Amino acid sequence: MYLSVVIPVYNSERTIAPLVDRLQACLAERILEIILVNDGSKDRSETVCQQIEDRFDNVQFISLRRNFGEFNAVLCGLAHANGEYVVIIDDDFQNPPESILTLIETAEAGHYDVVYSRYAQKQHHWFRNLGSWLVNTLTTYSIDKPRDLYLSSFKLIRREVVQEIVRYQGPYPYIDGLIFRSTRNVGSVQVPHNTRLDGRSNYTIRKLVSLFLNVFIGYSLWPIRVFTVLGAILFGLGLLIGLLFGISWLFSSVHITGWGIVVWTILTGLGLQLLFLGVLGEYLGKLFMAYSGLPAYVVKKNERVNE
Repeated sequence: MYLSVVIPVYNSERTIAPLVDRLQACLAERILEIILVNDGSKDRSETVCQQIEDRFDNVQFISLRRNFGEFNAVLCGLAHANGEYVVIIDDDFQNPPESILTLIETAEAGHYDVVYSRYAQKQHHWFRNLGSWLVNTLTTYSIDKPRDLYLSSFKLIRREVVQEIVRYQGPYPYIDGLIFRSTRNVGSVQVPHNTRLDGRSNYTIRKLVSLFLNVFIGYSLWPIRVFTVLGAILFGLGLLIGLLFGISWLFSSVHITGWGIVVWTILTGLGLQLLFLGVLGEYLGKLFMAYSGLPAYVVKKNERVNE
């Protein structure tokens, strides 16, 4: 099997060389390529990665002009990967390289397109765990992810799915969102999770907010539809209150106060505005999805193509 390992590199001058050595040792029986993508590191990571490429014939090193973000670096690595399976692993040794074999075995046994790792006990900082929980909760609704599936960064992807992912041409890739637009044949397997070998996490509030907005806005029409439904509900309540006001005025002596009319007017007007904005947003959302570069469908097999 031809296996590719993609590693986004950021400020990991002390860990990246030992990680590559471990990968070479534990995957020695595989046809292996390792792709290092330096995402604008501020330390000596670029120099170290260049030295690693010079040492090994099966290592390809790519250095980005500036820091674009982890998902962008991963997308770059995927675009240069040639393996039948592609594994994405972080540069901090929290995922033992030997666990890649577990991912491969799970993919082959279950014929999965994608295999995510999951952990009995995560060794991340509590803030990153909180961010992961928020994003996983959001993706359950926004990209129709199974509720019990943890979207870890350590995962294996079959080449056919990788080819669909790299068709994305926009500046804000979300790898898991692109995966779930291509396939639902996804599995998971439990692997060890270690403490960070060196340095500290680069996970910040700014990155969490950026990721949250990217998932919330860029990969689903769900937010637009929430406002559409909310507008329809408010408009419906306004009509119902107006009907009750009319019945009270015609058939009873109940006096309708000015405040009641003001509340009814605001409720009905706000509901109508949200409803119109939701419908308009639906059109704009469809245009956005149409021009996002994502496929309308993904072919798994076509046996007549080679005939």
